Amino acid sequence: MSSPALQAAILDLVTANRILGEEDVVDAFGHISVRHPDRADRYLLARSRSPSVVEEDDIMEYDLDSNPIDQRGRIIYAERFIHGALFKERVDVMSVCHSHAHTVIPFTVTGTPIRPLWVLAGSIGTEVPIWDIRDDFPNDDEIMVTDNKSGISLAKALGRGSACMMRGHGAAIATKDLKLTVIASIALMLNAKMQMEASILTMASGRPIKYLSDGEANKLVDTMMMPRGLHRSWEYWAARAGRTTDVNLVK
Repeated sequence: MSSPALQAAILDLVTANRILGEEDVVDAFGHISVRHPDRADRYLLARSRSPSVVEEDDIMEYDLDSNPIDQRGRIIYAERFIHGALFKERVDVMSVCHSHAHTVIPFTVTGTPIRPLWVLAGSIGTEVPIWDIRDDFPNDDEIMVTDNKSGISLAKALGRGSACMMRGHGAAIATKDLKLTVIASIALMLNAKMQMEASILTMASGRPIKYLSDGEANKLVDTMMMPRGLHRSWEYWAARAGRTTDVNLVK
């Protein structure tokens, strides 16, 4: 019988999937996971489905080598190794998202850095590296993360940060809270759009973009990690995705 903590984690993970689908952070592909609340050596991830239609029964357990615990014939994500490797390499990480946000892709193929320029983007950190699978695997023709070796390579590129772009592919976002991972994933996508728009305006005005300072970004993360910030954001995006939540109800 599952614990109350596990039941709550599954419900939140379903909501996270629906939010990311509604906000176009993921399309038919992409996924989000959460570390098992009762076992740090396992994580929860849906079976292979479009995130926008994930349900409670789709959530499965995996070990940190990304082996399913009870597959029962269910098809699983080929790129689940992104999650296992990040959970294994970063004990502080509690949730991982593999984003397919389209606005991020131009930055990954031009080597253009993404830097936070609006408040919610403080969650992505002041430096977002670009991981190119060819750097570590030059003689392969695989661009997807389909084994532990490429998963660990991606994890090392992310380092101690919270977001890493993936050349011609998308991004990986990893934080210490499922709700914050959702915020950071949305923020990375929208910041990319805003930065692109701001870059066009700089050509007309000749004035440089004013990005967030390190201090501003760090303070914003601390603010967003407070319950009122996380809960308010979660309530908003959950409602947009047709999900109900009681995070702001008085207990």
